[in-house]
Amino acid sequence: MVIFSLTNAPKRTRGLLSRYCLEVRAGLFVGRLDKRMRLKLWQAILDDATTRTSAVMAWSRSSAQGYAFRSHGPATRRTVRYDGLWLVEQPPPTSKKKTSDVS
Repeated sequence: MVIFSLTNAPKRTRGLLSRYCLEVRAGLFVGRLDKRMRLKLWQAILDDATTRTSAVMAWSRSSAQGYAFRSHGPATRRTVRYDGLWLVEQPPPTSKKKTSDVS
């Protein structure tokens, strides 16, 4: 199984993916593809991507986690490999603390 999640992708990219996968929600595609087709679609996503396009591809894989993934584009999260497992790190929220001026 392969899952693609796209944000701000061109219509032609979404159209291409909809030929091979089912779009279960806007920008979320699910399909059963072999490795060759999965890589061709990922390359097409990268070729058509704009500076605002964000994409994630996850697929089944025989590993400790049972899946693997790739991502592209602007993201607030980053992937980290820890003890042989891939984790997703989200930076802590920036606090805008107001300082009071006591005179």
